[in-house]
Amino acid sequence: MEKALSTVVIVLFAFSLETVCQAGDTKPLNLTSSQQSMGNLGISLENEVIASVNRSFKWLASHQKEDGSWSDGNFPALTALPVWAFTRSSYPDKDKIIAKGVKYILSCVKENGGIYKEVQGRKGGGLSNYNTAICMTALNETGDPALVPVIRNARKFIAGSQHFGDDDYRGGFGYDRDTERKYTDMLNTFYAAEAMARTANVEDTRPKNEQRADIDWKETVKYIERMQNKPESGDDNSGGFYYNPGDPKAGVSTNKNGTIVFRSYGSITYAGMLALIYANVSREDVRVQSAFDWAKKHWTLEENPGMGANGLYFFYNILSKSLTAYGANAIPLKDGSLVNWKVELAKKLVSSQKTDANTGEGFWENTQGRYWEGNPVLVTSYSLLALESALGK
Repeated sequence: MEKALSTVVIVLFAFSLETVCQAGDTKPLNLTSSQQSMGNLGISLENEVIASVNRSFKWLASHQKEDGSWSDGNFPALTALPVWAFTRSSYPDKDKIIAKGVKYILSCVKENGGIYKEVQGRKGGGLSNYNTAICMTALNETGDPALVPVIRNARKFIAGSQHFGDDDYRGGFGYDRDTERKYTDMLNTFYAAEAMARTANVEDTRPKNEQRADIDWKETVKYIERMQNKPESGDDNSGGFYYNPGDPKAGVSTNKNGTIVFRSYGSITYAGMLALIYANVSREDVRVQSAFDWAKKHWTLEENPGMGANGLYFFYNILSKSLTAYGANAIPLKDGSLVNWKVELAKKLVSSQKTDANTGEGFWENTQGRYWEGNPVLVTSYSLLALESALGK
């Protein structure tokens, strides 16, 4: 009798949840009681994940350079991402590893507050906004109060890099600010929003004679909204996001009115959704809800929806962070079934991990090298951060 009753409860829950979603209810998924199991990995899978994570932390530790950096030292974000992952770990030597990484990041701090290196002859230069945003976030994650002045100055740099002008790029952020070109995109806008939201606490320590640093959040939200496809873009695009006003990374399509629209795609849709949440836009807001609706319609872990294998591991990373921030443990599909995304993501990442035959250490690498994903340090950091979110860290 108890078994039959439990089955009825589960079926009724799945049916009622799908009905609510189809009706366009604007409330996010707050799974409680028996529904909480959807957010659990289970003992067996959790043990697999922990073993996979440990293998990869050993790999990252063995690939840290003497100066504390990882990978290409011209881009300190490639050091900051592993540092960020280590801050959440229980790796035995993490304090030493983090300290070396932080020392390298600090060597890249500029007088203007930015954290980057000059790279001559490269479009976007040293990617000053991108590197600064990721580095300041990672430094903040260490919890070291000695780093607070660096983070405060980095906030000034990011705030000063927001683009203002009478154009569609207004309110957003690009890779660099020194060229003063009219260019912003959703990726850099997301990273800027994340950095400023996650480091907001340091403003409480700013000397009273200094002006607080922040971005214009209203203009940021307006920019994010402009990058979101509206219902008239068609069912396949509505609610999703595209990269920027002039670059259709996922290509274009024609709506029923014959208008060409930029296609929505997975990673940037989750980035847009999370940026809105960082901007304190309610999870019940139609912009957040429509982004989640797009994610439900295009649910898959086999590819970065709309982009194939391109940017696949950033997709896993941003999906994990976005759904965690949104508060969804389950993805309701059209057939009424529920996907435990943490379980499915954990399985996907564990199964795709590569192992060094000589050392037994683990890492990830994308065979499609676009967006730097041929770089195993970057991709391994993305994967570790995603798995740590799945583990509730």
